[in-house]
Amino acid sequence: MLRGSIVPIVTPFKNGVVDVDGLTRLIDWQIESGSHGISVTGTTGEPSSLTTEERKHVITVAKEAVGGRVPFVPGTGSTNHAETLELTRYAEDIGADAVLIIAPYYSRPSQEGLFRHFDAVAKSTGLPVILYNIPGRTAVNIEVDTVARLRDANENIIGVKESNKDFEHINRLLGRMGRDFLVYSGIELLCFPILAIGGAGYVSATGNLMPGKVASLYDLVTAGKWQEAQDLHYELMALNDAIFIEINPVPVKTALGLMGKISPEVRLPLAPLSPANLEKLRMILRQYELI
Repeated sequence: MLRGSIVPIVTPFKNGVVDVDGLTRLIDWQIESGSHGISVTGTTGEPSSLTTEERKHVITVAKEAVGGRVPFVPGTGSTNHAETLELTRYAEDIGADAVLIIAPYYSRPSQEGLFRHFDAVAKSTGLPVILYNIPGRTAVNIEVDTVARLRDANENIIGVKESNKDFEHINRLLGRMGRDFLVYSGIELLCFPILAIGGAGYVSATGNLMPGKVASLYDLVTAGKWQEAQDLHYELMALNDAIFIEINPVPVKTALGLMGKISPEVRLPLAPLSPANLEKLRMILRQYELI
């Protein structure tokens, strides 16, 4: 159920507040285009720019928009342990299918601290829990031994979203945990390679812009069409690079604005895309016939 392209939807703003209609339209478009799952309030959803109540609101709106058509996996992690517990309980109360829990950022906890944090969160909920390892944002890596220890202690810890660029780490993770443990790529250029070694799918920001193409990468692999999947992997590369021309999600929201999907607004401390990078992004979007 939780395999394939689980798209991390941006949080659209309009005149400084959450654009509920825009979010609903994005989710409908995603599902109609073939995305296999929906996630909100992860990195691409600017969770640190939202209040706790706004995060709950976005989760509620998204859950209603998804309407049970595909799995719904909100991000409920925070650098604050109590807030993580509160948001996770909320996601369970409204009927989410699983939760995505980021490693606490800024505080740089030890492996023991990570274990105690994730262990307490997993024990607080009956939902499946997907850990979220993104060392470039959190300044700490969830080591393989820690993941194994957590899984041994909690049957509802079912997988990891890996935004660690170290592909050797991911190989060792799958080798240790087994391929029934759900490992998702959070790095766009590793979506295809992770599928090739037994990964469950990916949570790719590029899916915000080309949901059908991004979903079809998984579909091709599961159909055994490896050459076509490989070709698509390389076809998407320039767009994958373009959406990280500045910090995520600024380029993605800018692109969606240029495509007429939403307002490109971001909240401080994020700033609009620079004029030079805006022109570079326009050029790439034209190449993909998105504008």
